[in-house]
Amino acid sequence: MQLQQKTLEKLRNLINEETEYRSGPKLVDFFNGLGANDTYNRGGGFPSRWIYTDEKLSKINGTPELDKCIRKLFAPVNFIGRFAELDKFIADFNQYLAFDGWQVLRRETEITFSKAGKIKFEEKVEAKEDDFLQKEFSDISLDKLGLDSIITETLNIRFDEIKKCLNAKAPMSVIFLSGSSLEGILLGIASKHPREFNQSKSSPKDQSGKVKPYHEWTLSNFIDTAHDIGILKEDVKKFSHSLRDFRNYIHPYEQVSSRFNPDEHTAKICWQVLKAAIYQLTNNKPNAQV
Repeated sequence: MQLQQKTLEKLRNLINEETEYRSGPKLVDFFNGLGANDTYNRGGGFPSRWIYTDEKLSKINGTPELDKCIRKLFAPVNFIGRFAELDKFIADFNQYLAFDGWQVLRRETEITFSKAGKIKFEEKVEAKEDDFLQKEFSDISLDKLGLDSIITETLNIRFDEIKKCLNAKAPMSVIFLSGSSLEGILLGIASKHPREFNQSKSSPKDQSGKVKPYHEWTLSNFIDTAHDIGILKEDVKKFSHSLRDFRNYIHPYEQVSSRFNPDEHTAKICWQVLKAAIYQLTNNKPNAQV
């Protein structure tokens, strides 16, 4: 199976953090199971997780090991108790894989491949970027989120800094500050409402099916779970994931390899995501959900 670059990028994201967060040692174990013979050097010299995975996928692209990689990634034994989540991962990946002429199928405990026929993509009425950017969120307050005062104070300082960065036309700073602030806010809300977050079907689980501690959650996990329990709406979920993807370019090598050069428009999207998320989180309390 030979995959185009866009599909490989999606596969890398699934391996690195979407299906589960894999640290450097875990990535080495993952690819060693596919024939590599690498050693993780804790003393330095190991490339970023993204670069390492990109290199490995590029090397096995078009070989039988790529098929084994996908089967290993989606192995049902690793999703006991959360097969619906596995099926969603597969469905998302198939939208990319369709352009390579293939699709992944799960038949009970078996992962197989077939030629993609006419793929029917799921059609949703999605928020358009221009409409989203035009929404006004003037009446937002971090104090109303009910987070600890010291966190709220820190977030307010960050808000002021984001505004200064916008005025100074420093888009990269806006992206990183917005992404980390959103993650901090969602962590604070999850910590105050653990029952709702932990019982969500979107909460990340370890191999035993137990919900991972919050320090192991990714921004993607927090976004999906907040949407699942009803405190973030579909529009913010959609654009929040864009913010998450942009923030990943905090690593210079990732930025170079992806040729990512954010502009003022990108910064405005990220700032709008943060404001919209705060507005929705303020008006949709977890304890108000059924």
